[in-house]
Amino acid sequence: MNSLVLIIIGLPILEIFVLIKVGNIIGALNTVLLIIFTAITGIYFAKLEGLNNIRSGMSQLLKNEIPLYEMISGATLAFAALLLIFPGFITDIVGFALILPITRKILINKFLTKFSKRKEENKKIIDGEYEDIKED
Repeated sequence: MNSLVLIIIGLPILEIFVLIKVGNIIGALNTVLLIIFTAITGIYFAKLEGLNNIRSGMSQLLKNEIPLYEMISGATLAFAALLLIFPGFITDIVGFALILPITRKILINKFLTKFSKRKEENKKIIDGEYEDIKED
């Protein structure tokens, strides 16, 4: 819970700091135009990748397979688009990294392996023998 509060408070402060530093270097108008450009570009690429994701999921469904990767990838793309809508360079960098198929695949594979390890740890197997009891 404390890390979430730190992110909610710290990220906007860090974003404002970076915006001020970039604004001092390239100018205020250029900074605002760059933020608008990254938001529009990011949403456009998120839309393209989302459509590719839907096509891939439909092909998985046609093969009678569960499109687990596509579902997680779609949620990741939605989160990336949300990050790109927020003004700031740090969220834009993370958003663009999530839109790229290579980094998204790496992130999802780490998530899936972590989830499968947890699932294996929670399994409790009781090994034993049995014998039939005959009632006379």
